[in-house]
Amino acid sequence: MKDQNESLSVENNQMTVTVSRRAWITLGILSSTLLTVFFSETMLLPAIPEIIQEFKITYGTAAWIFSAYLIVAAVMTPVAGRLSDLYGKKKVLLTLLAIYITGLAAGGFADSISFLLATRIIQGVGLAAVPAAFSLLRDTFPPAKLAIAIGVFGSAYSAGSVVGLLAGASIIQNFGWHGTFLAIVPFAALVTLMIARFVKENGQLIQSNFAKDPDKTSDKKRASFSIDIRGVLALSVTVTSFLIALTLIQIGVTSANLPQIASAFVASAISLSVFVIIERRIIPPFLDLRLLRHKILLPSYLMLIATGITMFMIYPTIVQLVRSPIPLGFGGDAIAAANVQLPFMV
Repeated sequence: MKDQNESLSVENNQMTVTVSRRAWITLGILSSTLLTVFFSETMLLPAIPEIIQEFKITYGTAAWIFSAYLIVAAVMTPVAGRLSDLYGKKKVLLTLLAIYITGLAAGGFADSISFLLATRIIQGVGLAAVPAAFSLLRDTFPPAKLAIAIGVFGSAYSAGSVVGLLAGASIIQNFGWHGTFLAIVPFAALVTLMIARFVKENGQLIQSNFAKDPDKTSDKKRASFSIDIRGVLALSVTVTSFLIALTLIQIGVTSANLPQIASAFVASAISLSVFVIIERRIIPPFLDLRLLRHKILLPSYLMLIATGITMFMIYPTIVQLVRSPIPLGFGGDAIAAANVQLPFMV
């Protein structure tokens, strides 16, 4: 009976928790940040055939337009989370968005595939703004209402992907693929200004925590301030080398490029071994390898990897199929390619 009363009391307390107006405003602004960042993930999909034709590149090389963006995002996301703890979530978020806007503006003037890839790398840094935005959201909402905020915040991912696909197709059809970058710059700048003006930071920095706790040993303090740069670099080399090898294979295996393919695979294997050694020794690690031994988490990670591989195999393949001329494809335009992909995005 006592347990039931305590349970009812907890439920009543959760029901009476109110969310401030500022928290809802913060949720809207930060969700707009997520929508803006993920807009660029899909906006260029319908333009792949135009880019291939304009720069006279292969399909494998064109895949780097998305690979470069996602590799940088994967590497920078945990780094951004760590920097947020050290220097402040809002400051890091604004810095990342400024970098992202710079990449967008530069992408609108890309006149070569190398310059386009460079701008996509810069834009990939912007995707690392997601953990900083989520941390600000978590500090703003009361725990009892945080699930609602997470649901709204997470829905911005799908919304950004859908809006990016549809808006990107229309812009490509009427103004060319360069316009997709320039069209989102004003919106991204507006979101950044709104964060600077209206979003408040409530969390404490790690430096402040150490100032209040002088008993911390110097080793622990250094560990808490450190960022696993060696692990970041090793993982970057691992993924990049592996993708370079796959790109060379897609171009065609010949006696001329066979040594390059082998070297790329060897470099990937060596850097992966170095990464594992580093992560097992350093504190705190860039990636806690002990999580891979967790019986519940490991299947989830494998499913996410399989889902990601499937998604990014389907994305460009559908575009190529729809936009290729008859009889190789359906001979559709950018809008037709976006419409075919829309159900998959939703």
